[in-house]
Amino acid sequence: MKRYEDLVSQTFEFPTEEFKVVNNELYFHNIPLMEIIKEHGTPLKLTYLPRISQNIKKAKRMFKSAMKKHKYKGNYTYCYCTKYSHFSFVLEEVLKNNVHLETSSAYDLEIVRKLHENERIDKNITIVCNGFKRPLYKQYISETINSGFKNCIPVLDTLNEIDYYLEHVDKPIQVGIRVAADEEPNFEFYTSRLGVRYGDVNHLYREKIENNPKVKLKMLHFFIHWGISDSAYYWSEL
Repeated sequence: MKRYEDLVSQTFEFPTEEFKVVNNELYFHNIPLMEIIKEHGTPLKLTYLPRISQNIKKAKRMFKSAMKKHKYKGNYTYCYCTKYSHFSFVLEEVLKNNVHLETSSAYDLEIVRKLHENERIDKNITIVCNGFKRPLYKQYISETINSGFKNCIPVLDTLNEIDYYLEHVDKPIQVGIRVAADEEPNFEFYTSRLGVRYGDVNHLYREKIENNPKVKLKMLHFFIHWGISDSAYYWSEL
């Protein structure tokens, strides 16, 4: 007879840093979950706030160490992806760590506005606007830049997305380009959500960015749809 315990042991390294079993009861960061379950019932979602700051600091340390080792002269900017969690108590914990933000939808930019209203962020913060741009999302991006968020950076998914910002934004614009890193993706379900194809990136830059004083190319986002299978694949794409 197969047991759920067998599935867990075959699928995950257990116990983990977060979870352990004491007297046949599950503990999460040394918190007895059965006591919480008896009080609140299930299903139950827990957020352990100290782990958020710990992981952000860990990521910063890893990049700092690697950059020093390889004498990399650029900078590392940590951007928290708001789609991971929209809860205010999570974002408040995140923002304790001198980080910036990445959005994925119009809803996320409403959160940015609210954070500014509540004096949790100022208008110098970097906001990387990723994700597929529906009309409302493009509208909110334009309004955010026009309101003074000078480091709000829409990452272009399509060749004509930039036209909207040029028409509706009355300030200089920083943009990124999302590059579909699978060589000329022709598979049936290819959509612009994967980004701009390799062959179109130079055309987009030369035609609409290079000689336009209103636009500055700030970043490239390499999107590998199938994930990174091994080191050789990573380096070939890079």
